[in-house]
Amino acid sequence: MSYSRVGVVTGANKGIGLAVVRQLALQYPKSPLNTGPFLIYLTARDKAKGESALKELHKDEQLKQAKALVSDGGLSEIRYHTLDITDSTSVEAFAIYLKMNHGDGVDIVINNAGIAMDGFDSNIVKSTLGCNFYKTMEACHAFLPLIKLDGRLVNVASTSGKLNKYSNEIRNRFLASKTEEDVTSIMKDFALAVDAGKENEAGFPSAAYAVSKAGLIASTRALAHAEKEKGNTVLINSCCPGYVNTDMSKGNGTKTPDEGAQTPVMLALRDLKGESGIFWKEETHEEW
Repeated sequence: MSYSRVGVVTGANKGIGLAVVRQLALQYPKSPLNTGPFLIYLTARDKAKGESALKELHKDEQLKQAKALVSDGGLSEIRYHTLDITDSTSVEAFAIYLKMNHGDGVDIVINNAGIAMDGFDSNIVKSTLGCNFYKTMEACHAFLPLIKLDGRLVNVASTSGKLNKYSNEIRNRFLASKTEEDVTSIMKDFALAVDAGKENEAGFPSAAYAVSKAGLIASTRALAHAEKEKGNTVLINSCCPGYVNTDMSKGNGTKTPDEGAQTPVMLALRDLKGESGIFWKEETHEEW
């Protein structure tokens, strides 16, 4: 079967990522991007969990009632593919797979994979920045060359990455960042300050997840600017899904995963009128 559109969702075996896959299938038929059959890759690092999530979707009553999936006469097909964004070899292998199987490119990449760890120390900071910032941006660079000129790249960030927790100096450094290297410099300074036990004196919060997401928002903005300067028309945005009831929020969230999926899916499927490099929440611009 040939596909008019191809999408990729990372970290999609549960929570927001799984809901994003589900909502892509539900909302695609009425999207301006609907030009025919839609293939969605549900990716996760654990094969058993990924395949279990795929089975769950094929049994989903709302998907069945909407006749969203090809198996029910609809437009969308969902496939599982292994992807661990913290493993460069895994990212490279999946990029090669996409290039070989979809030579004309993919349309949508939603980077949802991320971690939130309990506690705060140098090791937690290293792991959290590694996944949520460095490896997410590495995935962006691996997949961006494969995205069609009218495609979308969406990074799932968080309002915990807003800049009201920083000293004026650090906040201004974030706002003045023009390149990913500028943002990386801030991340390195944070990690060094944590190593010295002086992150607060240096103007940072004692919060690995929040700083990693601030870095992701800033680097997404810088990447969008750089690609626009090159004439690339891929729309590159970051967003907050809201406080969603998932394992990451330890079940304390106020939104369902389907509600949390709305803004990432909007950025993937709706007419954005060329808007790129913006941080979004509740399907609108969010002050950073």
